[in-house]
Amino acid sequence: MTATAQDQPAAQPRVVVTTTESPLVRRLLIGAALAFLLLFLVLPLVAVFVEAFRQGIGAFLRAFDSAETWSAVRLTLITAAIVVPLNLVFGVMAAWAIAKYEFRGKALLITLIDLPFSISPVVAGLAYVLVYGVYGWLGPLLQAHDIKIIYAVPGIVLVTIFVTFPFIARELIPLMEAQGTDEEQAAIVLGASGFRTFWSVTLPNIKWGLIYGVILTNARAMGEFGAVSVVSGHIRGQTNTIPLQVEILYADYQSVAAFSLATLLALLALVTLAIKTWVEWQHAAQRRHAGDLPPENPDATGEAAIAEGALRSAGWAYPANVAGATSKEHTA
Repeated sequence: MTATAQDQPAAQPRVVVTTTESPLVRRLLIGAALAFLLLFLVLPLVAVFVEAFRQGIGAFLRAFDSAETWSAVRLTLITAAIVVPLNLVFGVMAAWAIAKYEFRGKALLITLIDLPFSISPVVAGLAYVLVYGVYGWLGPLLQAHDIKIIYAVPGIVLVTIFVTFPFIARELIPLMEAQGTDEEQAAIVLGASGFRTFWSVTLPNIKWGLIYGVILTNARAMGEFGAVSVVSGHIRGQTNTIPLQVEILYADYQSVAAFSLATLLALLALVTLAIKTWVEWQHAAQRRHAGDLPPENPDATGEAAIAEGALRSAGWAYPANVAGATSKEHTA
């Protein structure tokens, strides 16, 4: 028995939700938001570039003739090159453990990950001085082995790791929790190893969140000032990063040189914003594409079909024992 047109439910009209504020109120709110952005974000950024080029391009380029300036740039890049990969590994491992497993101390681990968000960077720097300084808890032991951490590059790297390590983990934890473990379990049942499951199933699912976390970590690592200022010692040409060098130049009344060097950090912020926007666009486009795909094969088993497709796209093939069992099932 087939349903007639009268049996079909009538299409519900689409309800468009609008605000009750008058046009004047909406314009005032939008204008206030734009004025805030202009006064507190756009205008200071423009001022940095205006002051950097106030005396011409020649004065701008001469600001980079100093060996101390290039030493600060080099140290900043080295610090970021060390911190970002370490936080990448830690963030993925922590997010994997928290999102995929239940264990004692899970709440404590989450609290420790959020700790740098609640502690001032200056306090974090002082804590490292108390532990690793000459008169700190581990100071005599480090001196006995001729290991220098505070007022040296290792101290800068350590405090930068501390203030940046929540970014990647905090981006991945809610993403992994929302995705669940069904696809990974299906891949393991299909015979994939743990590494193959992570590389072909888990990583593609978290790649945009991972890229976003790396971008934020890199930007914070290059722009960190408070904690680095405490542990660096401000040794010119040795332990000054770009933010510290900008402060020193400005304090020495070398405003053009200070603003010229500050343009590097400003450009970093702009590039970070551009990459962040591109990542968001790509993620949104991928979600739209996934929504436009036809329904999955009804004979497939949901997550298992998704996991198998991801594994095969990465060049994976069934192990011999699994392949034999599968072929027998199809033959039967």
